[in-house]
Amino acid sequence: MSSATAPLSAPTAEEHLEDLRVELTGYCYRMLGSLFDAEDAVQETLLRAWRGWDGFDGRSSTRTWAYRIATNVCLDLLRGRRRRALPTDFGDPSSPLAASLGDAETGWLGPAPDAAVLPTADPAELVVLRDSVRLAFVAALQHLPARQRAALILRDVLGWHADEVARLLDTSVPAVNSALQRARATLADRDGGATGPALDEEHRDLLDRYVRVFERYDIDALVGLLREDVVHSMPPYRMWLSGAADIGRWMTSGPGSGCRGSRLLRVSANGGPALAQYRPDRAGGHRPFSVQLIDVADGQIIRLTHFLEPALFARFGLPDRIA
Repeated sequence: MSSATAPLSAPTAEEHLEDLRVELTGYCYRMLGSLFDAEDAVQETLLRAWRGWDGFDGRSSTRTWAYRIATNVCLDLLRGRRRRALPTDFGDPSSPLAASLGDAETGWLGPAPDAAVLPTADPAELVVLRDSVRLAFVAALQHLPARQRAALILRDVLGWHADEVARLLDTSVPAVNSALQRARATLADRDGGATGPALDEEHRDLLDRYVRVFERYDIDALVGLLREDVVHSMPPYRMWLSGAADIGRWMTSGPGSGCRGSRLLRVSANGGPALAQYRPDRAGGHRPFSVQLIDVADGQIIRLTHFLEPALFARFGLPDRIA
């Protein structure tokens, strides 16, 4: 995707900048690892662009100018901040019969609805964009220094030319290429660059079965859908589980048993299918509880990441209660 577009007149600029909101949100989400931070960064970017429009000299495209501002906003936000991660990055798996989840913590990697971070694109380009917001890839990006992160996203994901990236980052083309080489090596070591499999009919059937058995709370059947070494994590809590048997014990005898009677609604997040979980409330309805991202390989579920953050539901356009 080339960054070159003709500069627009002032009356049209505000509309054009607003048209860039989704792709800028996707860029900032990859940089920051949080939808909430990304939305704040884009809002700040658009405010700076609107306020500074009279000083825009038109030597670059409006889009390039907006990305330069967004990059500077993200670099400022990342300065001195610890990287966002997933619970599996810390310590060993927890006991499935732990008395509680422990204390909630902040600063975790978060999910993003596709509609918020994936702009309209041709099918071939959309495949690349979807892969670049998958949770594993975004998690791997967080291991890169901020400027390396920006260079890799602009060059390898968005398809900018090396000289465009160099101008945006106020550096040289050799410096960009060196940063890219180091960034690609880091991602390769972490297996973060691998793309996920297409959601074929077999995978759709597996997710359908998962929804049925979860809502029925048939844990024996649910465990049968999991690969033996499946991993289950629940941000914002540090604890995580490893192994189908331990997950089964957690859901029947541990705190996970509180999910009995839940309803699941289908959503799209991080380039693939996801589920919004509503847990029963005392009034006989269901309240938002978690957004579940499910990774599948070879006909089995290999990773369950449940984001226990009800505030996300509004970002997915979901109701705050279902009957």
